[in-house]
Amino acid sequence: MLRPLLWSARKLHQFFGLLILLGSWAPLGAQANLEHQVDQELKALLLQTVAQADSFNDRFDAEVWLLDMSTRMSRYLPNERERLNFLRQVHREASQAGLKPDLVLAVIHVESLFDRFALSRAGAQGVMQVMPFWKHELGRPEDNLIDLATNLRYGCTILKYYLDKESGNLRRALARYNGSLGSQRYPDRVLEYWYRYWHVKD
Repeated sequence: MLRPLLWSARKLHQFFGLLILLGSWAPLGAQANLEHQVDQELKALLLQTVAQADSFNDRFDAEVWLLDMSTRMSRYLPNERERLNFLRQVHREASQAGLKPDLVLAVIHVESLFDRFALSRAGAQGVMQVMPFWKHELGRPEDNLIDLATNLRYGCTILKYYLDKESGNLRRALARYNGSLGSQRYPDRVLEYWYRYWHVKD
């Protein structure tokens, strides 16, 4: 019964009407700490990832997840079609990166409150608050970080890289992603949102 719903979501356009900018509420953004030299290994991984095709094969076993998450997300994105398209892309990009989609939803919840037009005071953009310097580091200045798929691909790749770099230590990976290594404030908030709103039991 859910399969037609998923297929209809696939045909939706990626762009929707302008949402309210988060303004000063938005966090300073992922990768906000620019004091350190760009990690060349991460740069190479990002370049490889963002250059891939714009679409991946979605598995139909994601349909149950889509229905569950759509119900939970209705308060944040009231439009059902927009919500399903958003969730489908999150599931696709998180799975491609090797991350749990529900964890990525928690990061997005904290970073942008699901506003793909979010812009932080530090200049971080989109749902995962990616810093635009990455585009220039990768030689891809034409990439649009407001585009949902592009933003998710950057953000998921960066988060997975830090998770691997920290040998699976999620707290440290999240702190690195936020540019606040040494502080527990950001990891605590993401984990709280994950378990309160989005966590799916394995």
